[in-house]
This record gives sequence, structure tokens and C-alpha cells, in this order.
Amino acid sequence: MKDSSPVGTTDHVEATRTPTKSPSISSRSLICSAINETRAASHIARQAGQRVGLVPTMGALHEGHLSLVRAARTQSDFVIVSIFVNPLQFGPKEDLSNYPRTFERDRALLEKEGVDLIFAPSDAEMYPRGAVTYVNVEGLSERLDGLSRPGHFRGVTTVVSKLFHIAEPDKAFFGQKDAAQVAIIKRMVRDLDMAVEIVVCPIVREPDGLAMSSRNAYLDPYQRKQALVLSRALNRVQELFEGGEREARLLIAAGEEVFRGEPAVRLDYVSVVDRDSLEPLEQGGVGSAARRRGLRGRDAADRQRTSGELGPPKRTAANLGYAEFCSIPYSRACHPERSEGHAFPDRNC
Repeated sequence: MKDSSPVGTTDHVEATRTPTKSPSISSRSLICSAINETRAASHIARQAGQRVGLVPTMGALHEGHLSLVRAARTQSDFVIVSIFVNPLQFGPKEDLSNYPRTFERDRALLEKEGVDLIFAPSDAEMYPRGAVTYVNVEGLSERLDGLSRPGHFRGVTTVVSKLFHIAEPDKAFFGQKDAAQVAIIKRMVRDLDMAVEIVVCPIVREPDGLAMSSRNAYLDPYQRKQALVLSRALNRVQELFEGGEREARLLIAAGEEVFRGEPAVRLDYVSVVDRDSLEPLEQGGVGSAARRRGLRGRDAADRQRTSGELGPPKRTAANLGYAEFCSIPYSRACHPERSEGHAFPDRNC
């Protein structure tokens, strides 16, 4: 039985353990599509005294995913990576059918990183016919992305809770890029007394500053250039905060002003929120977020719920939804009840 003592969360934890495998040596990973096989493999590893690390993904892996895998390898003895395009977190007009699926490429990348087990279930394996049970974090799931994507976070927490029950990891690794998702998963773990530690790892960006995302593959060069308005806006907010600005409305206005310089991009939201509750703050926030929406086409509009256009109106492509976040420090002046520190220690804007 796993230790059920209280668990914490770790933000931007550095490597503290020696990897059990060399990432330069490719080895065959165990590939499981069945829940009972994956659970059994995890059980054997834990019985042998190994610490199990889990990296949940939807595949179409990039360097951001691989950074999570490397963190898992350095902090775990047995690493499980799940590849499952979760239908519950896609809305009826989103890009489920067109989401990139590159399993053979993903497998090769994970084997090169020394992953022990790849869990790649089918929809029917994860959600048997007649399944009617969901996990929903009330309140938080309706904020930020959840406001414009109703049901999205319910789908995320449902699948993540199932993965935790299947793999029974000691640690699970997530990226800071999905900061709202991280906050919601942390609350789920706390509220349901799950014996897993959530490890949050830094955003990985392209050389020009765009956060890596599987959906970046949808972008043509024109759209790709426009998407950089996200990081520019967040950098501007960060600069103002570091310069002493604490009024959330002014920080938000500065971010919105940057977006106005890219008229083909329509803004979904810029928010200054508490990193745990995701509630808006009036002063000295710990996070700011912006969301870029993709191209709006006629038939393609069904692939992603969108509120705006990116790129020339004549173009037709999948509508894309992305969120980028940066985190700025707590200030005793603004939050005297909290200890001074950083939501995420590294600057990633």
C-alpha cells in the first residue's frame, strides 16, 4: 500500500537523483494499452522499492514534453508516460479529430529518453460504455480557459484522476505553461487526499520566445510570427511589475496594449490572478495570462472553439486555443498574510 501521508507540491524542482538509464542509450520501452497491465507494472516497480514517476501527455511530443520526462527520470526510478488524446477535454467544436497523432515518432523519442513504460490506451479502455462518473473542481474549473471552454477542465481532472489511480505514481510532472490546469490538478489532489506529489516544471520556449505546443504544428510562418504577441505581452507585464507597478488593472491594460499592436489577433483574456485560487487580484498578482485564438474558417471552425481571428481573413485553418502564463512574485505589501516567495521561481515570460 502506498504511503498516504500528506503530500506537497514542488515547483521547478532541480534534478536530485541519478537517472537509472542513460538518455543517450535507446532501449525498448514496455508499451501497454491495457489498464490492468499498466497497474501491474507499476505495482511490481513499487514492490521493488522503486519510485514511480508519471508524465501525462496527449502525444505529439516536443521538447517541452521531453523536459518533463527528463525531470521524471532524475526524480524517479520507474518512469511512465501516458499518451492519450482525451476526448472529454475537447468541446464539440474543437480539434479532437485533427489533433496530431504521431505515436511511432513519440515512442522513438521516449525510448531514447529511457522511459520504462508507455501507456497508450484506447478511448474504450479509458471510458467503457456507460461510464457516467466525472471529477470536477468546482469554481476553479470555470475560470480563465474554463470560462470560454466549458467542460474542458472537468475532462482534464477526470482523465488525470484516472491516470493517477491506474499508474499510482509517487510524483506526476506537469508544465508551467498550463498554469490554470496545474492549479486545478493541485486542488483536486489536495481535496481528494491523493498520495501523489505534483511537480511543476519550467516553460520551454522556442528561440524566438513562443512557448512550445503540439498545436504549433497548425501554424504557417505568417501565423507563427503573429503568435509571438503572447510572449511580448507577458514580457511587458513582467517588466512593469519588476519596475514597481502593482495595480492589476494597469498591468492588464499594458498587456492589452501590446495585443492592439497585432490587430489580426483578437484577445480572449489577460488576467492577473492568484496562482492557487485563480481568482482575479486587484494588486500585485502572481500570474498573468493571455490566450491566442487561431484562424477562423467556415468548416474548420468546428475544430476549436474560438472568439477571434489570427491571420488574413481569407485563410482557412484549424481554430487554435493557447494559453501562455508568466508568474511574478508575491509581495508582502500586497499580500501580508503570505510569506514572501515566488509562485514559480524562474522567469519564464
